[in-house]
Amino acid sequence: MSTFCVLLSVLLLLQVSRACDGNDEEDQLGLARQQTDDYYANAYGFTPDSWNALYHQSSDYPGQYEGRTTLSNAQPINPFAKYFANRNTGVEVNPAEGRFAFGNLGANLINSGVFNNRFTPTNNFRPFQNFNTNRVPIIVNPNFNNPVGGFDDCTSPSGDSGICVPGKVCSLFGGRPSGSCLLGKVCCINAITSCGGTVTLNNTYWQSPTTAVTAPSTCALTVRMNSNLAEQLKKPICQVRLDFVSFTTAQPVAGTCTDTFTVGGSTSVVPTICGDNTGQHMYLDVPSSALTPTDVQLIFNFPTGAATRAWNIKIAMLPCGASYLAPADCLQYYTSATGRVRSFNWQDAAGARQLNNQNYNICFRTELVSAQRATQMCVSVCTVNNGGDAFSITTTPSVTGAGAAAVALAGANSAVGISISDGANPPVLTATCLYDFLVIAGARDVNGVENDRYCGSQLNPTIGTAAAPGAATSIQVCTPIRPFKMTYRTDGTEGAVAANAPTAPIVAIADNANTGFCLDFQER
Repeated sequence: MSTFCVLLSVLLLLQVSRACDGNDEEDQLGLARQQTDDYYANAYGFTPDSWNALYHQSSDYPGQYEGRTTLSNAQPINPFAKYFANRNTGVEVNPAEGRFAFGNLGANLINSGVFNNRFTPTNNFRPFQNFNTNRVPIIVNPNFNNPVGGFDDCTSPSGDSGICVPGKVCSLFGGRPSGSCLLGKVCCINAITSCGGTVTLNNTYWQSPTTAVTAPSTCALTVRMNSNLAEQLKKPICQVRLDFVSFTTAQPVAGTCTDTFTVGGSTSVVPTICGDNTGQHMYLDVPSSALTPTDVQLIFNFPTGAATRAWNIKIAMLPCGASYLAPADCLQYYTSATGRVRSFNWQDAAGARQLNNQNYNICFRTELVSAQRATQMCVSVCTVNNGGDAFSITTTPSVTGAGAAAVALAGANSAVGISISDGANPPVLTATCLYDFLVIAGARDVNGVENDRYCGSQLNPTIGTAAAPGAATSIQVCTPIRPFKMTYRTDGTEGAVAANAPTAPIVAIADNANTGFCLDFQER
């Protein structure tokens, strides 16, 4: 009898460990699999492989925060440690062990995002990357295997941008929690208020020091590109976007900056800027951080004098292949059907504000208008109320002497192209937009008058006379050439060309007292 009991016990244990080795059990498991596959095929258009363990963590998996210096005595970060009975996660477990009657489902559950405390997954399989993964159950959602270290973008209740991380990770990086994210993570706002620091996190704010910035001095920041860092391992970085939340330095002298803001390490041609640039932005192209990582340097230089110097710059790291990257060679990129574009340092205020040595492209994404892709973009000068000039590129002030009235008239009108003739014999040529100008390819007015190079005191494609090169009013111009783009160029000085009297062989409009431009755009 005892022998029979022992044999029965052995047979029962074998049956349990065999799980679904019998014909009936196999049929039941096959039906369950088919029903699950049908559900996801109908609901999401894709059938996940939820019956096999996706990955195991190798024993030599590196600690992504090894060597980091914490700002407080934070304990080792393992928010899901309570789910692990065996702390040796480097040992691969045989999926057949302890599976009872659930096949590999137990292994899948342990290796899913809920119980996985790694910062980076070994497996890159992402079948749901094009779907709304919040609707996919976590157990069979391979996109959800990294709840701790995703470093996804977030916006705090105050409007600041941050990254989603656990609270202790936020403290590790010296951030400030503001708002919440999924799975108990916080929206971590990161800011640097010193010179000589280094940024590795997306959506970091570089703010001017709390003490007054004096001259002479230099304040610099390094944006580090390194795909081995946990916060950059998700995707390599190909662009950096700078948003000037606030930006105030000394005004230029005759168009030349004394206080300077420069950028190094980018493959983009970035002009030197100064003055008032709150609300402006820049896109900086960089080599892929996964191939040839190159750090970006942001440098303020204050050589002399006393002035208000304050800034708050948001630094966003944009991954390679993202749909929101700016096109190549576009320093500025606008992604709305309507908006306002300004030259650097333009303000609705009296005085010369145009900066020298500006040479960059301003690009506009083609948007959907009335459910169709826009076929043209129109621009017109913005409204000013405080003494500013919405369009002033290569204009002349009043001068004394012979021809003063004609020169002043020329300076008050629009100008296009590079020169015009008065038709006399011999003809008198007027040099127009040779030095400072705005290019809008194919831009034309409602009557079909077209020009692509604009300067003067008005935005107008009309061709005038040698004494008055264009028209006395600004009008709307539209271009059908896609992708929509402008190019802004200024020379190295405001005094490069003197205003000559009309009796001279070539009349040149003076190149000083300019303010730049402010244009409202609309895609149609």
